[in-house]
Amino acid sequence: MIGLYQPLNPGTAGVFFVPGLEQNEGVVLDGQGAETMAHAGHTTVDRLLPGELRDLSVRVQRNCDIADARHAGNDTLCVYLLKMREFYRWMRRLPYSAALDREEVGDWVIRQERLWEDLEERDLEPLPLGRTHYDPFDHESINRWLDPHGLVYGAGYGRGARPLFFLGRLVSREDFEGYRIYVVGEEAARDLVAPPAMSRGDLIFVRTESIRRMLHEMIEAWQFRGAPADDALSRALNAYGHASGDDRSFQAMVDSEVESAVWHEVGEVLAGRLLGPAWQALVLEVAGTRGERVMRAVRDHLADSLTTLPALLQGGSDGALHFYFANLGGMRGTLAPHLRKAYEAWLETGSLDALKRLVAPSREHWLAVARRLLNEGPESWPISDAELPSLCPDAVSCPQS
Repeated sequence: MIGLYQPLNPGTAGVFFVPGLEQNEGVVLDGQGAETMAHAGHTTVDRLLPGELRDLSVRVQRNCDIADARHAGNDTLCVYLLKMREFYRWMRRLPYSAALDREEVGDWVIRQERLWEDLEERDLEPLPLGRTHYDPFDHESINRWLDPHGLVYGAGYGRGARPLFFLGRLVSREDFEGYRIYVVGEEAARDLVAPPAMSRGDLIFVRTESIRRMLHEMIEAWQFRGAPADDALSRALNAYGHASGDDRSFQAMVDSEVESAVWHEVGEVLAGRLLGPAWQALVLEVAGTRGERVMRAVRDHLADSLTTLPALLQGGSDGALHFYFANLGGMRGTLAPHLRKAYEAWLETGSLDALKRLVAPSREHWLAVARRLLNEGPESWPISDAELPSLCPDAVSCPQS
């Protein structure tokens, strides 16, 4: 698609600091990337000194820690401990194959929680670049400074109005039909929660580290369930010829999921244009409630019907389509039993016709549902288990969530 995921000059100049600054001083990259970026048509600014980039990395991580201090406790204990285990692995830059020392992880969790206790009442900090201190959500201004260094910064809000930040190495950037797509590689700063992709306005960020982690965790959970051969994930792995320890096929899956994530976020941008700013304001109003879960699932389905499903159905990658259905869970799965039924028809007949026939009517349906949510007060939304079927396409009976 659109020439995406083509790495920039690997010699891009800058300073890149790995996490866990109490144990390392960072890695200095010495290259000639600034000239490449200037010729690409991006705004040139005064170059930052290594010390300024190091300070930026530290401050971004501190804002991540402040956000974690306020929101990390929102998860159930089991989910929280799984996230902390993954966060520890990222902090220490440990491969997924490395066994973790339970005592060492436990001690680290205690230290991290003490840090969060100290930061819980702190305000998010502005980010100094040159002579200006920028609001941490002003990612456009910050990225103008980072462009010549081959770095990218992202900021936004996740579920429950949780602030999200990251600073990472820029793998590729592309302007396409009015929006800009950043593909992010190794990250120097991030939150406990690190979604695979996010969009703000007309900017799209896809995080390859998070996609790699997501795939690893999906495969790990599948193996824990006994590696069933009759589910969507098994079919996806077979489509890519993946076997345990096969780095080449795993990378092929990562690349494919980067592509799928881009298509979904393009759909999110288009959905945002259709729904207007009132949608995000309403999401913040119902943050942390079942209503937010429904709103996000509805918009996800609208985005997928606009771009993701058409791209997957035309792209000819069975593996990518199987992965889509392997991820169709939670509220998204509850609201779309028609998709699951059409997927099963594909498995039985080998024909994608049933799925293709759903795309256009699904687009109209989810746009209508989204506008209904905008026009009705949250207190009147039909979002109880008994009422959810009224939101499903063609009055298909939704399973209980």
